[in-house]
Amino acid sequence: MRMSLSALLQSAKSAEDVTTAPIAALGLIGGYVTARETGIRPLGGAVLAAAGAYAGRTWLAKTGPVPTTALALVYLGGFGASHPLAKRIGPWPAVLTVAAASAAASWAVADRR
Repeated sequence: MRMSLSALLQSAKSAEDVTTAPIAALGLIGGYVTARETGIRPLGGAVLAAAGAYAGRTWLAKTGPVPTTALALVYLGGFGASHPLAKRIGPWPAVLTVAAASAAASWAVADRR
């Protein structure tokens, strides 16, 4: 049975019911793995963007625009920081470090409420 996009979107959890820490971490890790394994960097960026948008919808619903902006900056800043950090400590440690930082920020600001 195929589900339409409209039906799929309507069946999604309410934004207030989503836990964002794992989404933020998995968006960064999944984006890296997708880009690395496929060799298609924009595809990794699409994974990163999709997870960020899904987490962002919950951040906005739970915390408002200012904390959402701060969390988005942590998420995207982690993506940007992982590149120079990878030159110092290696790609996997860099990705895991920024994923942990983004997840911790998401939990502290939005999820623990």
